[in-house]
Amino acid sequence: MSRAPGTTGARTGDTEPRTGHEQGGTAHAGRDGPLDLRLVPPALAAWATAALTLDAPVARTAVTAVVCLAGGLLLLSVRPSGGGQNAPAGRPEAPGPGPSSPRRAAAGAERAVPAAAEAGAGRGRRGGGAERAGWARDRLSWARPAVAAVLLCVAAAAASAGLHGADVRRGPVPELARRFATVTAEVEISGDPWLSSPRLRGDQATPVAVLARAELRTVEQTGGRRVRTRTPVLMIIDPDVPAPERQGAGTGTGNGSPGSPPADAGQGPSAGRAGWLGVLPSTRLRVAGRLVPALASGDPTAAVLRVRGRPEPWIVAGPSGPQRLAGRLRAGLREATEDLPADARALLPGLVVGDTSRITPELDHAFDETDLAHTLAVSGSNLTVLLALLIGPPGLAQRAERRGLAPRLGLSLRATALVAGALTLGFVVVCRPDPSVLRAAVCGAVALLALATGRRRSLVPALATAVLVLVLYDPWLARSYGFLLSVLATGALLVIAPGWSEALRRRRVPPRLAEALATAAAAQAVCAPVVAVLSARVSLVAVPCNLLAEVAVAPATVLGFAALATAPVAMPAAKALAWCASWPAGGIAGVARAGAALPGAGVDWPGNWFGALALAAVTVAVVLAGRRLLRHPRWCGLLGVLLVLLVVRPAPLTRVITGWPPPGWRFAMCDVGQGDATVLAAGEGAGVVVDAGPDPALVDRCLHRLGITRIPLLVLTHFHADHVAGLPGVLRGRSVAAIETTALAEPADQADFVRREAAERHIPVTTAVAGEERRTGPLAWRVLWPPRRSAQPPSAQPPSAPPQGAPPPAVPPQGALPPTVPPPTVPPLGVPPQGARLSPGTAVRPAPPDAPYEPEDPNDASIALLVRTGGLRLLLLGDLEPPAQLALSRSPAAADLAGVDVLKVAHHGSAYQDPELIRLAAPRVALVSAGAGNPYGHPAPGTMAALRAGGATVLSTDRDGALAVTGTGGTEGRLRVTREE
Repeated sequence: MSRAPGTTGARTGDTEPRTGHEQGGTAHAGRDGPLDLRLVPPALAAWATAALTLDAPVARTAVTAVVCLAGGLLLLSVRPSGGGQNAPAGRPEAPGPGPSSPRRAAAGAERAVPAAAEAGAGRGRRGGGAERAGWARDRLSWARPAVAAVLLCVAAAAASAGLHGADVRRGPVPELARRFATVTAEVEISGDPWLSSPRLRGDQATPVAVLARAELRTVEQTGGRRVRTRTPVLMIIDPDVPAPERQGAGTGTGNGSPGSPPADAGQGPSAGRAGWLGVLPSTRLRVAGRLVPALASGDPTAAVLRVRGRPEPWIVAGPSGPQRLAGRLRAGLREATEDLPADARALLPGLVVGDTSRITPELDHAFDETDLAHTLAVSGSNLTVLLALLIGPPGLAQRAERRGLAPRLGLSLRATALVAGALTLGFVVVCRPDPSVLRAAVCGAVALLALATGRRRSLVPALATAVLVLVLYDPWLARSYGFLLSVLATGALLVIAPGWSEALRRRRVPPRLAEALATAAAAQAVCAPVVAVLSARVSLVAVPCNLLAEVAVAPATVLGFAALATAPVAMPAAKALAWCASWPAGGIAGVARAGAALPGAGVDWPGNWFGALALAAVTVAVVLAGRRLLRHPRWCGLLGVLLVLLVVRPAPLTRVITGWPPPGWRFAMCDVGQGDATVLAAGEGAGVVVDAGPDPALVDRCLHRLGITRIPLLVLTHFHADHVAGLPGVLRGRSVAAIETTALAEPADQADFVRREAAERHIPVTTAVAGEERRTGPLAWRVLWPPRRSAQPPSAQPPSAPPQGAPPPAVPPQGALPPTVPPPTVPPLGVPPQGARLSPGTAVRPAPPDAPYEPEDPNDASIALLVRTGGLRLLLLGDLEPPAQLALSRSPAAADLAGVDVLKVAHHGSAYQDPELIRLAAPRVALVSAGAGNPYGHPAPGTMAALRAGGATVLSTDRDGALAVTGTGGTEGRLRVTREE
């Protein structure tokens, strides 16, 4: 059987050989004709209109809608004059994107010859003016419906956005929120509750609360007036609010079986928090709380409802049937993954149904750094994987060689489309019909159109239609970064990736590898500017990490969905499927961790739209240059090697190029913002780390640049968040032998956080006491503070410390400081304490008897160290306040403190300093760790002036960045401090 010219693929029985490109399964772009972009302008116009009119005044929105509607109808009602010369009457042929079928293309070619001859003869009889007039009429006949479509879509988007915006602003709730009214309300949960991200306020971490989107149904004020409404709000439930209880029989609050909320949700939540996380969407609750204004203008919520614990919340009505079914399925998947390794246990529910309740902040950061975060959210790729399993690659939808389960099961194209539609509906039910899930379903269902057409040019109109329908249905999506990234990624796969794949194949790249490379590169190139706006960072490992992860995403997703479907009927089989899925899921997590651990995984970039435009320009330049470079394999190889070196940044090469860290560095102070993180060099690739700072990413980056891979001891001077919140960054990819902390376990939540992180990695935790001495490598140090103290229950609350940045109780020290004195000798060391696991060569001497002073404040309980390394003497004071500083200066250890070489100034250079201790220490160099622009006034000008007046060279991280100390100690020694450029 022969094939007609221009057919899109072989049918059953074809015997003609196929080219290598055809065997790969991707249709050539030219075979389908040019892309049909006619629906793109209306979709973009509707998108922009919705984004601009959501919070615009009602009058302006109404005028926009009316004017555009009238203009569109007017354009459609006007008929062209004299249209019979160039086209048949009543059917003008406007220039389009190309023939829609091979037969039409052939018929058009046959008509083109006599038409061209007639046109040539007509040129001799008609003047140029008539010809130009005919051309203008043809163009006008094509442009008029296009402009009318744009105007009508703008009118529809303005009307929809105006109504949605007015719906949020109407009713009594916004006014009650402006008055911060206390109300009793009946609410209906509209989405899965989630945990807030912990944030730092000074040295304290804000409690992790439960957030949930809901709809207010009734509002009852204190006076007893009750009003019915349907107003969207954001609920904030603090940890002390008990979980809602059921007043009568019915379904439970858990995500599955009644009364079984997920006990593992989040990071050690209380029972009340876990119960709130188990509340299913569509559940009706009666709660009491305070209404406050929305967090930001243009937010799709009318107010924020801060729920109170008294009176206790209770359940009015249970969830709907579909939500109950989805909850059971999701709970079954969590149960099936309960015994898996930690990464797979956390990641698999996220890959399948977007359940990220088990994702740790460390793993989440790794996915962000490698641009793999899209795998943790419900996206069109989840559905596309299932559709591809059923129908095979979209490009083969109408070919005899199409792959997938459908042809093997003997399903026709129409039956396959129906099954795929049912699969899409089930996907929406299980993953919740939230706007993000609906967006993912619509974008993923674009593959269904390929099943009906088999041609790439039909997919762009389908994507434009999806955008138009979604924006009109939910105008708030027009301001969603997730929606923007979904559309950009899908458009890149449809428009850019096929051409890049063909270009790679022409250069003898294997078809499958070419398709994967083109897909990852196209999506990254288009989405990178938007990601830069969100993260102020550009990932250099996104493409290779996505390539490696893509291999494992499909099997993990398919096996995960199989476990999801099997769990309700056969849990052992579901656990077996989940165990099989844990291997690719664990591989994805390993790729993310490995990519994020590379020193050059990303570069900082301006996090604004100007930066996005600059990155887009750079991307275009790189693509244009890359087309030329592909002709020169040697240059490509050289640039590839340079890129690898830039990402890996081997320590010897980095040190030669940047000068950081300086050779022979002894002590480094990391720039971690408003917090502390310092490192004492303990040999090649090893360092004793003192404090972890407030940000895991910043301290991890600092340790990477210093080349630290082994940590014999991590000292956490006290449990304030600006010293311990970055602990996961210190532990990331490094071997830590032991953690030493202070005895005062306050704040209790941060102390629990440290113990939990250490227990997960089987790192022993010891307690420091004054007099304890240790040595590892070239380092030797003595614990000066805190003294021995009686054990205190974790629940005890110490007196509140004076606020940071408050004025000092006494005048800062003035005048000259005494001259330095020779350093004392370090006494011999003994044996380590019981239970300590330190690196070889580390030793400990028993502590002296209890000191009379017992600190009751976390700052005053800070660990203070006197360190000796390479002839240098360093005094690290943690966050000691004046009472503890005074007690230290009058303790037996004071004789060893005189004339140190380097002082780590206490409490970020706060004005709270003891003049006696500063005069006693008389440092040659004083270093302050503080964040630029912090609200506490750190470092205090008086403290800096007093240190300089005593002859010290004073540097701080807020002005000088990361700092490293080299040289020798004593009055005759040469001491140097290097800034990281």
